[in-house]
Amino acid sequence: MKNIGFIGIGVMGGPMVRNLIKAGFNVCVFDVNPRAMESVVACGALAAVSPAALARDAECVITMVTNGSHVEEALFGADGAMTAMRPGTLYIDMSTIAPAVTDRIAKQVAGRGIAMLDAPVGRTSRHAEEGKSLFIVGGDTDVLDRARPILEKLGDTIVHCGPIGSGIRMKIVNNFLAIATNVATSEALTLAEANGIDPELARNLMLGTVAGQGHLSTTYPAKVLKGDLRPGFMVDLVTKDVGIAIDLANSLGLHLSMGETALATYVDASTNGHARDDWTVIYALARDRLRKKKKQPLG
Repeated sequence: MKNIGFIGIGVMGGPMVRNLIKAGFNVCVFDVNPRAMESVVACGALAAVSPAALARDAECVITMVTNGSHVEEALFGADGAMTAMRPGTLYIDMSTIAPAVTDRIAKQVAGRGIAMLDAPVGRTSRHAEEGKSLFIVGGDTDVLDRARPILEKLGDTIVHCGPIGSGIRMKIVNNFLAIATNVATSEALTLAEANGIDPELARNLMLGTVAGQGHLSTTYPAKVLKGDLRPGFMVDLVTKDVGIAIDLANSLGLHLSMGETALATYVDASTNGHARDDWTVIYALARDRLRKKKKQPLG
């Protein structure tokens, strides 16, 4: 597979196109911004006048655009790639979009005899430039095997999450955690500064505790994921401590929105019989409630 069509030459797409060209692929590109295309044409890419023109000779078409409506327009618009894509073509969507849109696209693509992967990217533009992206992939194993020679030129980590749509769902989960912990981190460092503590000192100290090392690598595998809820840090003690933090912040005119959400979560766990359980019990409680709502086991 040598001929690739690439739609979306932005912060991530541009470096990827350049790496594909360096790897010896013939790359035809399209972007609504002509200047973006010029930046990779100078490196050896061919510019297409439309997604349809790009797709005519492509063995693989890749989209890396901002949102779901842009993906659908690039594929199914008046000059969309699907109007020219031949059966047997490989299609990879690397965009971060709503999973419902991915599902809708996958149904339409399947009826045209085109193999599809959703493969959003889990790292930054710097990694894209270095060819060290992480791909979070959904789709059939045989389709992924076809795509590996391309993905391996763009990244050093490929994680197959399951059937089509699994990749984008995992990407949303990943981004949610990163985004939420960013807010909590900003609140913690601001609280430190408000109390006269050097934020760099606070950062270095927290790197030696769960605060900086993260629950995924410390408490969860040691406790709740093993089914062990014997208290390492008891829910009632957590509730006390986060309450103290909120009161301290309030006395200094600082609002801890994530802190207040956390307090409500632990109070809920305590009042529902988990006061003396490990603080990771909130995950078990959330799963149990979802399971009862769905009336079936979680998978």
